[in-house]
Amino acid sequence: MTINTAWQRNELNKNSMGGSEQMAEGLMARLDPELANKFQIITSRVRELKEDKIRIYWLHDLPGDPETKHLKDKKSRDRFHKIVYCGNWQQNAFQMVHDIPLDNHSTVIETAITPFPEITKPTDGEIRLVYTSTPQRGLELLVPVFIELCKKHDNITLDVFSSFKIYGWEDADRQYEPLYEMCRQHPKINYHGYAPNEVVRETVEKAHIFAYPSIWMECNSRSLIEAMSAGCLAVHPNYAGLADTAGGLTAMYQWDRNPNVHASVFYSLLDEAIGTVSDENLQGYLRFVKMYADQRYNWGRIVQQWTNLLTGLAAQYEGKDLSLPDAGKEIITFNTTR
Repeated sequence: MTINTAWQRNELNKNSMGGSEQMAEGLMARLDPELANKFQIITSRVRELKEDKIRIYWLHDLPGDPETKHLKDKKSRDRFHKIVYCGNWQQNAFQMVHDIPLDNHSTVIETAITPFPEITKPTDGEIRLVYTSTPQRGLELLVPVFIELCKKHDNITLDVFSSFKIYGWEDADRQYEPLYEMCRQHPKINYHGYAPNEVVRETVEKAHIFAYPSIWMECNSRSLIEAMSAGCLAVHPNYAGLADTAGGLTAMYQWDRNPNVHASVFYSLLDEAIGTVSDENLQGYLRFVKMYADQRYNWGRIVQQWTNLLTGLAAQYEGKDLSLPDAGKEIITFNTTR
């Protein structure tokens, strides 16, 4: 059996099962290995480049990441036969920050998920909220807002899946331990820490509201996509790539850099969401949102886009010299965290 070796981990993501790694692992499992093995697919951090492969630079990070600043140099960009972005907002951000032309040297292929099954949310009167991202992305804003909402609503609970263990960076959790402990001590909050994606999905499937007051720039959000597919009412700001990810179909609000203003706006929308999420008209709309997410982000569509890209590049470069440009070999890369 031929094994797909087009994508390999590096020292930073060797233990990670974050969204980027889940996407890469899922894609490699679905691509034709004979086609894929003609390529080297590099996700975000450039290490050793292979001169006998067609090289694709698959960006999952922001243009401000130190390990992407080499893209300012055309000589560095020319080391890759194609640059693939994971979202339209991200592509535009790189173009503006690094003055990268919007041309045929780059393309956008979005994140894929396995759609959730058609489900009926629990109707026992309890409104279940869920947060499924690392803590720096908004948990410190969500927890006090939720605690305040508990004074008004006695029928709400919050499940929190949040830990840097998903990246294999357990030491990074130390600074958030007081926040985690606040979650553990509150009777309406269930703090789960890190759990495999299949366990997280079981809880998201039963949740009514995806509560995500993001304060962290993201190119897109796998957590948001899965929440939409699961039929959750997603409450989040229009920050960075979230608006593009949501397609304008969620309970989205204007982001504000002032945390007090942000918390106040988020409180109001979450309060409204708690009161209306069980309305049958809204549930009908959320079924439409699910259909949108399932059609836009399903594996079948995304794998076909990748297959078309690889097939075209394989034909374009068949029999051609794939060696690195001499100048490109001198480009320096940088270590960093997400």
